[in-house]
Amino acid sequence: MVTIGILTVSDRASLGQYEDKSGPAIEAWLRAAISSPFEAIRTIVPDGVEPVAGALRDLCDTQHADLVLTTGGTGPSPRDLTPEAMQQVLEKELPGFGELMRRISLETVPTAILSRQTAGIRGRTLIVNLPGKPRSIEVCLNAVFPAIPYCLDLIGAGRIETRDPALAYRPGP
Repeated sequence: MVTIGILTVSDRASLGQYEDKSGPAIEAWLRAAISSPFEAIRTIVPDGVEPVAGALRDLCDTQHADLVLTTGGTGPSPRDLTPEAMQQVLEKELPGFGELMRRISLETVPTAILSRQTAGIRGRTLIVNLPGKPRSIEVCLNAVFPAIPYCLDLIGAGRIETRDPALAYRPGP
């Protein structure tokens, strides 16, 4: 069974001052898209390099997540430090994910250029930074998810099957 970590990065949500809507939105999208069994591990941490890097290390190294999707902390404000945390934990960066998410998001919102989303690999885990708003999460997952199952295959992670074949591109023999 595939394990998917869903990491919400938010000072207010981690303190219970704000309802986390992004983590549940990611899980709902995954449940609708993925046909193979998976376990979702949802975690909320405050903004900051150490809390995010620590949670990513735990999800990758201890929980053995095949895929980790983060939400929040990728903007330009002083507390948005998810990309800096990613730099501390990634072994390989995959900048194409962030490039595509910004490009597709620019079709609906001009502030998409402010996003610093990225993706990369740690061991046998793919980590992808998603935006913090549920509607933006859906737009971005629809754009980048088709590459995720094949990437998981390439790094030796668990195999994901999708309900819609368009969401799991795998090159032919």
